[in-house]
Amino acid sequence: MNVLLIGSGGREHTLAWKLAKSPKLRKLFISPGNAGTAAHGTNISIDWENFDELKNFLLKENINMLVIGPEDPLVKGLHDQILTDSQTSHIAVIGPKKQAALLEGSKDFSKEFMLKYGIPTANYKSFTLETIEHGFRFLEDIKSPYVLKADGLAAGKGVLILNDLNEAIAEFKAMLRDEKFGTASKTVLIEEFLSGIECSVFVLTDGENYKLLPEAKDYKRIGEGDTGLNTGGMGSISPVSFADTEFMKKVKSRIIEPTINGLKNEKIDYSGFIFFGLIKVKGNPYLIEYNVRMGDPETESVIPRLENDLLDLFIAASKKRLSEKEIKFSEKTTASVMLVSGGYPENYEKGKVISGLDLVKDCLVFHAGTKQNYKGEILTNGGRVMAVTAFGNTQKEALDKAYQESEKIQFEGKYLRYDLGFDL
Repeated sequence: MNVLLIGSGGREHTLAWKLAKSPKLRKLFISPGNAGTAAHGTNISIDWENFDELKNFLLKENINMLVIGPEDPLVKGLHDQILTDSQTSHIAVIGPKKQAALLEGSKDFSKEFMLKYGIPTANYKSFTLETIEHGFRFLEDIKSPYVLKADGLAAGKGVLILNDLNEAIAEFKAMLRDEKFGTASKTVLIEEFLSGIECSVFVLTDGENYKLLPEAKDYKRIGEGDTGLNTGGMGSISPVSFADTEFMKKVKSRIIEPTINGLKNEKIDYSGFIFFGLIKVKGNPYLIEYNVRMGDPETESVIPRLENDLLDLFIAASKKRLSEKEIKFSEKTTASVMLVSGGYPENYEKGKVISGLDLVKDCLVFHAGTKQNYKGEILTNGGRVMAVTAFGNTQKEALDKAYQESEKIQFEGKYLRYDLGFDL
């Protein structure tokens, strides 16, 4: 089977690494990929938004499956384009269609879906520029902290949690009146703050059935002790100690199954991953958000634990035969430590030479923001540069190994958090 994987981050490197192990794979292409994905397939530069260019490549290389890593192509309906073109409609696509992708693409849509199907979540109200005055009054009537969410995609930066009412009002104005997050904040949700501990749960679904993947805990803040600015993720750990059997039974019955049944009831055909961003409050799971793809950096700790042939699972999902498969994963713990550029998540420099990769032993290194120059050197090419993933019999053993190996990798301005797992 010939596969094209769309994306360039750590998630895509991890998926490429796993897909390349499949005996069912003939050729793997990654667009645009990074310096790490090049070891598992062929990096190519295709503008997926230029459908003619993409279509020509798919036909020329006899691509049988398209795997869409990031959310943007899904929300913009790439799956639908493939399906509705008579020359490409035979190609299997892993990743939901545009309507289903609204679960991530519109927080207002996803909240309405949760409420309709009785999925526990925080109370909220949504506002536009026309109803901004009602939003001010709503903020004054609720208790702090104040949670503000841009309705659309904002590259992971569209959620603000503020303790001060005046600051919350000012940010609410900035989001609606000044378009702080562009069109993503044309609608803004004000949400009740839930106090608890978070984790990420993932399923692969064919629209009829689903398979539960290992859960993970990720760390979004740049500073130790979960302080400072939000990032795309500073690392992850799998499994999660507090996601015990009793908690996961509640997750399945109260959140996952109502979601799958709700999609079927809405006649939304779904093939791909669903990410459930959860918070445990007094022993009970609440849904914070959906993503319609795997999380990053959770992928870097979840997929290495998966013992199945990933391509085989994708084929089953595309044929609605996922019920025939049994998911198997390692009982060991994985810890992924993200190495980031100095200054991230604000201004940072690219093009720093990375050394020491050849010294890393007994760990997986998943590239995120990297590229290779004409000399063959690996350079930084993003804020999150790479994740170092280690296995261990315990969480401490996995983390110790990941940190030890991370020290061997060097580039100017390198930064990482040394407290992953502090809250477990």
